[in-house]
Amino acid sequence: MKRVLITGATSGIGKSLVDIYIDNGYEVVATGRDLTKLATLKKQYPSIHTLSFGITQLQQVLDAAEEVNSIDQLILNAGNCEYMETVNPFDSALFERVIRTNLLSVGYCLEAFLPKIKRNGQIGIVSSSVTYLAFTQSQAYGASKAGLNYLARSLSVDLANQDIGVSLIQPGFVETPLTDKNTFDMPGKVTSEFAAKAIFKGMQARKHSIKFPTLFINILRLLSTLPFALWRKIAIYLVNK
Repeated sequence: MKRVLITGATSGIGKSLVDIYIDNGYEVVATGRDLTKLATLKKQYPSIHTLSFGITQLQQVLDAAEEVNSIDQLILNAGNCEYMETVNPFDSALFERVIRTNLLSVGYCLEAFLPKIKRNGQIGIVSSSVTYLAFTQSQAYGASKAGLNYLARSLSVDLANQDIGVSLIQPGFVETPLTDKNTFDMPGKVTSEFAAKAIFKGMQARKHSIKFPTLFINILRLLSTLPFALWRKIAIYLVNK
C-alpha cells in the first residue's frame, strides 16, 4: 500500500484529497492544526494517521516528522490568503505573516519530510494561478506563490537524480472555506472535489505542472503575454471601475 502525506488536510482541497486518496487505496497521513477537525477526520477514516502541528513552527514540524517512517507522495497544500487593503502605508506584518505561512512553511516541511520520500516518489506543491498576472491587493499572496513556483521548478532539477518528481500545482479559483471569504467575482470557480481529482491524476502521471480549470488558465496565460504596460492599464481600469 502506498502512503501519501497531505498538509492542510482538514478542509477544502486538502480534505477532498484525503477522500480521493483513500478511495484509491492509499494509506493517508493527514496533517493540520485543529485537533477537533483531525479527530472528526479520524472518525470518518479510522485507518488514517493524523499529525497535529503548526506549519509555521519548524520544531513542531520536525517533531511530527519523527512519527513518519516513509512516504510515496508529499502534498504541501496548507496555506492562507490575506489581501492588502492598502499598500501605502505598507503592512509589513501582514506581508511577513503570509510569506511565512505560504512559503517558509514549505521549506520547514521539506526539511522534515523530504528525507522520508521513497525513490520514485512525488512531491506536490500547491501554488496558485495568481502568479500569471499582477493583481490588486495581492502583493503578499502573489509574492508567496511566485516563490513556490521557483522553488518547485528548482527542486525538480536537483531531485531528478534521486528519482523524486515535483509537481507544481496552480489552481484557479476553488470553492473552499478560504475563498468563501472573497467578496469579488471568481470566474471559472470549481469545487474542491474537482481540484482533488485533477491533482490526484496529475500526481499519478508525475506531471511537472498541474493547472486547472483549463479554460480559465488559458485565458490567464494569454493575458500574461501582453506587455506589462498594457496589462497595468487594464488592471488600473478594473480597480477603478
